[in-house]
Amino acid sequence: MSKLLWEPSEERVQNTNIYSFIEAANNKFNTNIKDYSSLYQWSIDNIVDFWAMIWDFTQVIASSTYHQVVDDLTKMPGAEWFPGAKLNFAENLLRYRDERTALIFKGEDRIYVKFTYAELYNEVAQVATSLKKIGVGPGDRVAAFMPNMPETIIAMLAAVSLGATWSSCSPDFGIKGVLDRFGQIKPKVLFTANGYSFKGKDINSLESVKGIAAELPSIEKVVVVPYAQNDPDISGIASAVHYHDFKSPIENPEIEFEQLSFGHPLYIMYSSGTTGLPKCMVQSAGGILVHHLKELVLHTDLKRHDTIFYFTTCGWMMWNWLTSSLATGASLVLYDGNPFYPDPGVLWQMAQEEKITVFGTSAGYLSALQNTGIKPCNEYDLTPLRTILSTGSPLSIEGFEFVYRDIKADVQLASIAGGTDLNGCFALGNPTGPVFAGELQCRGLGMKVEAFDENGKSIKDRQGELVCTAPFPSMPIYFWDDDDKSKYRAAYFDVYPNIWRHGDFIEINQRGGVVIYGRSDATLNPGGVRIGTAEIYRQIEQIEEIADSVVIGQPWKNDVRVILFVKMEPGNELDDELKSKIVNAIRQNASPRHVPAKILSVPDIPYTLNMKKVELAILKTIENKPVLNKDALMNPEALDYYAGVKELEED
Repeated sequence: MSKLLWEPSEERVQNTNIYSFIEAANNKFNTNIKDYSSLYQWSIDNIVDFWAMIWDFTQVIASSTYHQVVDDLTKMPGAEWFPGAKLNFAENLLRYRDERTALIFKGEDRIYVKFTYAELYNEVAQVATSLKKIGVGPGDRVAAFMPNMPETIIAMLAAVSLGATWSSCSPDFGIKGVLDRFGQIKPKVLFTANGYSFKGKDINSLESVKGIAAELPSIEKVVVVPYAQNDPDISGIASAVHYHDFKSPIENPEIEFEQLSFGHPLYIMYSSGTTGLPKCMVQSAGGILVHHLKELVLHTDLKRHDTIFYFTTCGWMMWNWLTSSLATGASLVLYDGNPFYPDPGVLWQMAQEEKITVFGTSAGYLSALQNTGIKPCNEYDLTPLRTILSTGSPLSIEGFEFVYRDIKADVQLASIAGGTDLNGCFALGNPTGPVFAGELQCRGLGMKVEAFDENGKSIKDRQGELVCTAPFPSMPIYFWDDDDKSKYRAAYFDVYPNIWRHGDFIEINQRGGVVIYGRSDATLNPGGVRIGTAEIYRQIEQIEEIADSVVIGQPWKNDVRVILFVKMEPGNELDDELKSKIVNAIRQNASPRHVPAKILSVPDIPYTLNMKKVELAILKTIENKPVLNKDALMNPEALDYYAGVKELEED
């Protein structure tokens, strides 16, 4: 039985948006929804009514209403959502134009900027005016190679206000990684900064931009935002212009929001690209809007008085998710830099200063923070903090306990999981429910999420494949250059026809909680028993001599054996005593089947640019198979060690 860590007070429950939503649904449909469990069941039994309620409850702004919520719930993929509706994504995010704070930006080098909602609207209007003047409109792509700063959000809103489609990469991507993405979609305009700071060092981006622009003839204008220095030399970049020279000097221009269909292309997001060129997933304006509003308003309980922060880059979907918070009128905190520079408390100092109420981060950050020994609850005033969000990888039970012991006792810790593919979550937080160690609180409303066994049967209290058996609005509308949708179908529907198979290994318990065990394509299968990699990582995270680890299943003598690679903390070495400590921890706290056949020390663990461990790339390297796109990796040189390891050729 999982350990109960937190429960909301009755007063807190009654003040949530979910509580108000339940009352509204009961009144409108004469139902008897009493709690989250019955709300979830109603939402998947009545998908049409549920999404119609989301539209009304979140007050979607549209110039034309819809004819029906969805044309055919049996079509997956291919269901058309809210046909007839005309709206603009940017108009919904810019609905507030007053003097409340919209954006707060903190750079690692101590740059500090604030925008009110009125200032944000005006800045977006000036950039939109200039984009329109150079011919940007529906059908065009506008891309960004930018840090997480206000001008990135401003450029996105300006582009999509005109009906253009937006795509972004963070400036730590290499030139080839950017070209692998933007080269496919052929953007008309590129926004970039001249550089950024990381661990106290200024990193110049302009040489990379020069190389990117030279290889992308579709780019007609490169707009350079001064960040690392005020007046950078951009003479070597074709068609480049400074941001302050590009934006219109007209004071207080009005935005003419292009009114477009619900399914109009909004974002192009990318798969990790470790098996070839990244897949370009095209997502709709209406689908992302209603999905994000559902997650922000109901699952995150975001309100106008809130201040929300998520530690993210512009190359991760959490940037898109955070940006949609503008539609609630909350204040967004943006941070660019290393979260441990100049010390491990930098983000918690910021949380104290800005009175952050919703703090979003990754499981990897929380684990690294715990290893520093810092106890934010003793060093910072986190009284306003109401919710901590964690994603990116499964958060261990010890990670949950660290949050409640050393960060804040009275806080909702919402571990959330979904993907870039849907720009949202399959399982996430419930502000009206309890938090149990190691569990995501609930499946997302309107998301018919199940765990399938090896025979394709829905199961509870057992590990299985994460599937979604009914359509949802934020599904990609198509993949770029995939006219027959063969890539799209192969990505999600090749195992279970008409059912989305996401690729995660999960368990759903009787009360609706969800445990993630890692990627199902990296699931280990020794002796024919499926084992999630997260169960091993959880044990390794508790061993202080080890900085990081990765585990794979190596085919061996008509079976699979578990191989564990560990990266040591400085000053430690992998000796027989430490190996015994690792084996005992895994055997006692997981199972004998989880115990690795071999434990090997490595200098580094390879990660994607979105901070995902690449178990499959390591396995391919070990088997002397090509890893097709190493530019998708943050540290591709780390793979070199795994080629030709002699110990893996021995019993």
